[in-house]
Amino acid sequence: MNVTDAVNARKSVRAFRPDPIDDATIAKLLATASRAPSGGNVQPWRIFVVNGESLTRFREFLKDHQPGRLAYDIYPSPLIEPYRSSRFKIGEDMYATLGIEREDKAGRLAQFAKNLDFFGAPAAIFCFIDRNMGPPQWSDLGMFLQTFMLLAQEAGLGTCAQEAWAVHEDAVSEFVGAGEELRIFCGVSLGHVDTAAPINSVVSDREPLDVFATFV
Repeated sequence: MNVTDAVNARKSVRAFRPDPIDDATIAKLLATASRAPSGGNVQPWRIFVVNGESLTRFREFLKDHQPGRLAYDIYPSPLIEPYRSSRFKIGEDMYATLGIEREDKAGRLAQFAKNLDFFGAPAAIFCFIDRNMGPPQWSDLGMFLQTFMLLAQEAGLGTCAQEAWAVHEDAVSEFVGAGEELRIFCGVSLGHVDTAAPINSVVSDREPLDVFATFV
């Protein structure tokens, strides 16, 4: 698989098969992803892996913990146009695929709650960054994540980056043993894609080139 194919095939997977993934496979993906660029070679990413038995323990652990403070603002408030419409549409597309009406608040909440089960994935990583780091290093972490997700795609695995974990920083930090100097950014579900699940048929729109790029 070349890079272009991996970029075009990658999507946020929200239903996984339970097939296990061995630690060695995840370790190889992470080690290769660490070749992602970072300013001054700072390499600010700090990754914690939960896989198999440890993920089972984490799911049980989470049942006794309530959401905490938001680690960071996931979106600006208010989220202005055209960004608001883009976010709104992908949500509506997903719920429509699942047959969940706008008025079905319970159904929408139940679907959102699947974030906390990693959408059934057998493995996941949590991405942290030192609290002293600024926007350039957050950008470095984003490049690491994109590299990791494209490598997973090449390996035949699906991913879903989940900023929803920003409201569970305390619980995640306690479970994985992250130091107080570290701030959570996201979790990433990792596993084999359930191709029969309707929600995985959703393909998000992208803005036309002339909307976001200017040739000077």
